[in-house]
Amino acid sequence: QVQLVESGGGLVQAGGSLRLSCAASGRFGSINSMGWYRQAPGKQRELVATIISGGSTNYADSVKGRCTISRENAKNTVYLQMNSLEPEDTAVYYCYGSIRVAFRFNDYWGQGTQVTVSS
Repeated sequence: QVQLVESGGGLVQAGGSLRLSCAASGRFGSINSMGWYRQAPGKQRELVATIISGGSTNYADSVKGRCTISRENAKNTVYLQMNSLEPEDTAVYYCYGSIRVAFRFNDYWGQGTQVTVSS
């Protein structure tokens, strides 16, 4: 059973920073892409940032210049450094991974971690 476990969410004032972490555990082969999505109350889940195994990254326009995604392949862990946080960044943040189990890649999601930015 593959699990993605997030940590690092919390309450922060506008302009502050948070670092989210997500570690994959269980029995699996390789990990292709990993990333972060978020869902604010009353809104659809949206992409924040992704990173593939080779290191290429992709960011939502709303977080470009404020967030940095990175991964530590040896630890099967992905990070999201968030700076200059705004109240609009308040959401539940979900970790995502495209992970190979047996002979196919499957999509896995973490349980979510709450990020609240106060004005």
